[in-house]
Amino acid sequence: MAFVPSYINLYEKGELNNRIHLLKEFIRECRLCPRECRVNRLNGEVGVCQAGAELMVSNAFPHFGEEPPLVGYHGSGTIFLTHCNLRCIFCQNYDISHLESGERTTFSDMAHIMVRLQELGCHNINFVTPTHYVPQIVASLPEAVEKGLRLPIVYNCSGYESIEVIRLLQGIVDIYMPDAKYMDEKYAKRFSNAPDYPEVIKGVLKEMHGQVGDLAINANGIAERGLLIRHLVMPNKVTSSEAVLRFIAEEISVHSYVNIMDQYRPEYQAHDYPEINRRITHQEYLEAIQWAKHYRLYRGF
Repeated sequence: MAFVPSYINLYEKGELNNRIHLLKEFIRECRLCPRECRVNRLNGEVGVCQAGAELMVSNAFPHFGEEPPLVGYHGSGTIFLTHCNLRCIFCQNYDISHLESGERTTFSDMAHIMVRLQELGCHNINFVTPTHYVPQIVASLPEAVEKGLRLPIVYNCSGYESIEVIRLLQGIVDIYMPDAKYMDEKYAKRFSNAPDYPEVIKGVLKEMHGQVGDLAINANGIAERGLLIRHLVMPNKVTSSEAVLRFIAEEISVHSYVNIMDQYRPEYQAHDYPEINRRITHQEYLEAIQWAKHYRLYRGF
């Protein structure tokens, strides 16, 4: 049976327009993420993320550096959105998230981008840091559907999400791909100014998994639906790998697809923080893998 993305059903029932209306209200007094800046972005005000009312896109292309089930044979249709609500001081895409590299993009432009990525053979539409642009992204979907879009949507985020917003994305997003960065509020505050991150990510992972379940991969090795979790190993245990992996195994699912990443490098302002001003050692990475195996996780790493 051919895969049909969830948003097609919402579009056909007329529910997608209702979601667009509900999400637009989140921008008027912005509470799209746990920071709840309460600024009116429709009137030109900006909060922590610095995003306005208009979509800004940095780049869009078939990406072959993502996880194998997303990349497949023809790449993941990756759309890098400008700005970020978490704004980690070590961000490796800081030119996009902090320095605002990107161009204003209309809903119609975004619909065209998505359809173009589909025409190039991409297996999905992968929105990178979409949190602060959820209403605009969803508002661009009806035109994309009318132009023939039929790819699953990947919600590639930092994990610092509003549960209320994620619930409004039920039936729109097929693949959630959050980071699970911290389980220690001290480091979450120091490096991302988000001391509540550990509690937020727990609720977010549970809600996402409740919506889409474990990652489902078709006979061709392509992900179609489910939760894919990323965990970046950082120096000196600042990302609490054991606690993150234990929570995933015990509170989410031992069948979770977890990408334990080793590519950390000190970028942006990381050089000002001695505990993260180096790459990780091979032993630090192996320790994270060993913890995953200890808690009976087996997919993705």
